[in-house]
Amino acid sequence: MYLENLKLINFRNYNNLTLNFHAKINVFVGNNAQGKTNILESIYLTSAGKSFRTTKDRELIKFDKDQAYIKVEGKKRYTDIVVALKLDMNKKKQIKVNGVTLTKNAEILNNVYVVVFSPEDLKLIKEGPSERRKFIDNEISQMKPNYFYHLTQYNKVLMQRNNLLKKINHHRKYMDTLHVWDEKLLELGTRLIKEREKFVQRINPLSRLIHRKITESKENLEVKYMTNIDVKNTFEATMESFRCKLKESLTIDLQRGSTTVGPHRDDLGVFVNEVDIRSFGSQGQQRTSALSLKLAEIELIKGETGEYPILLLDDVMSELDINRQKFLIKALRDVQIFITTTEVDYLNQLELNEEYVFYVKNAVVRNASI
Repeated sequence: MYLENLKLINFRNYNNLTLNFHAKINVFVGNNAQGKTNILESIYLTSAGKSFRTTKDRELIKFDKDQAYIKVEGKKRYTDIVVALKLDMNKKKQIKVNGVTLTKNAEILNNVYVVVFSPEDLKLIKEGPSERRKFIDNEISQMKPNYFYHLTQYNKVLMQRNNLLKKINHHRKYMDTLHVWDEKLLELGTRLIKEREKFVQRINPLSRLIHRKITESKENLEVKYMTNIDVKNTFEATMESFRCKLKESLTIDLQRGSTTVGPHRDDLGVFVNEVDIRSFGSQGQQRTSALSLKLAEIELIKGETGEYPILLLDDVMSELDINRQKFLIKALRDVQIFITTTEVDYLNQLELNEEYVFYVKNAVVRNASI
């Protein structure tokens, strides 16, 4: 799929902006704090219904304004797509897809497919487990909106169970209600575990192949699903395994006032030539592995939905050497790409054939050519 145009009103530092896009490569050039990333952020909003930079919608509305508006028009393989969002300082945001108002924000998923790659994603490998869980959750949610619902419900049940564990420490009478939250946690948690297992099984060979190409077959990448639950072949058997772990951990859970087992403790193991590079890999290996995972993510979405996602490269090109930059552009010839950068000269080395270049200064966007 690809986007044809974007309209912004009172979004971040933009008063009123309309842009037409190239179906292949769109480059936004300008100094920092001019509004380049705001454009990418608005595109991401039409995919996920939320920002990849903040959890507060009010921060997306231009200063001294009460509302903001974002709209994109694009083409998918068999249909056109129009997504519009209205943000309000005092009301719940309104989302429309092809003119139909959504009743739940999560319904926006599975309409516009987007993958973001920023300098923060280059830290995906060396940061803590929560970053890798977020990577898994974001990608499964985009392909399977039901997963996002189960994840949200699981987190709510987890919070309720943790609150109850703290109460039991003071009043044992609450012990009788613990099994109610346990059953809900088991059912929802097992759904997450099984989906994550399938995701890792699919992304592992894709990322390995890409990594071998980037490293000219010098390195072998392997990603593993790391969970404290013994994953079985069936849903029922996995749920029973989770149940046993939950019972075994009850004493320590009560002592700590928190749940110590479950998918909220999962991680993604990343190994290069059988070495765990989360702890022992070089910065170059960690960056290459992160790039391989992101490119594999694109192929995974294509395989699941039949559509190539849109790729947002937010100030990441300068973080990669020229060979990896060239590999990235060549590998993504079928994908619409949006690039932000502070300089344009090095783009000539990438041998771009089809592109639009936009110069951004003080929220004014001027279309140009290399």
